[in-house]
Amino acid sequence: MSDTRKILADLQNKQYAPIYFLYGDEPYFIDQISKYIENSVLDESERGFNQMTLYGRDTSMDDIVSNAKRYPMMASHQVIIVKEAQHLARQWNKFEAYAQQPQPTTILVFNYKYKKPDKRQKVFKAMAKTAVMFESKKLYDNQVLPWINGYIKERNYQIEPKAGQMLIEFLGTDLGKIKNELDKLMIIIPAGSLITAQSIEDNIGISKDYNNFELRKALGMRDTVKVFRIINYFAENPKDNPIVVTTGQLFSFFSQLLKLHALNDRNPNNVARAIGVSPFFVNEYLTAAKHYSMKHCSHAVQQIRTTDMKSKGVGAYNLSQHDLLKELMVNILQP
Repeated sequence: MSDTRKILADLQNKQYAPIYFLYGDEPYFIDQISKYIENSVLDESERGFNQMTLYGRDTSMDDIVSNAKRYPMMASHQVIIVKEAQHLARQWNKFEAYAQQPQPTTILVFNYKYKKPDKRQKVFKAMAKTAVMFESKKLYDNQVLPWINGYIKERNYQIEPKAGQMLIEFLGTDLGKIKNELDKLMIIIPAGSLITAQSIEDNIGISKDYNNFELRKALGMRDTVKVFRIINYFAENPKDNPIVVTTGQLFSFFSQLLKLHALNDRNPNNVARAIGVSPFFVNEYLTAAKHYSMKHCSHAVQQIRTTDMKSKGVGAYNLSQHDLLKELMVNILQP
């Protein structure tokens, strides 16, 4: 994220590079930089003659280089954005000569998503000297909530930790999806407001009481009644609560408890760093650790793995998602 801010700051200060090679597994940061260049480098009156978007599936490297060598018309720069650049994989050798001596009045942007280039190729060694090479990495699970907080704060909002966690558990770590939902909320909720779990439930449709976050919390407290109430809700709403997400969340939870048991220092900030959670949730983990020994956590992890396999048809026949989850809860709560 710090690299993203540096690139955007340079662009805002009109410090342009001739080539931007944006690649990696997280499309959000690639799109953020690319869209900024697309919308901000040229005035609207300059874009007609000096800005174009090409697609890797439909163009060739020869065409890209030919366009890049042109001079801008009545503007300081021309902008060329190449989307789906990963489809040019077999043509990068044709870009080497241009990469060594790029046209200084052209800003050429490659969006190379979901893959990493082979940097051993000469063309990428050449680009390392003349281009901005930016790798967009997926955030770790414990980095997503701080990202949400930062995104919200920049727009003069705040968000409850529980509300942020609900978004993560419902949408995963896909920053594009999370951003879209947050943007919708900020249209509805006045600026300066606190986005609460109730806001998420009312406007996005995620139940604040019946979700994987609350299931994990109930398990940690060994609240059997609440655990099975949530499981029954999942059974009534299977499309919104797929078992693969639930088993994934529970696997992470008990794996983190195993890490917690291995710690000598139970200072909340140190625990948060060590197990990869927000400090806001540390007390829940400390409570759960009192109810589940290290051996019990290992048993739970094994049961979750078994249930995950059964949910995919291995070693189980005609068992519903509800039956699998009930069996898993019994095996975890009463080993």
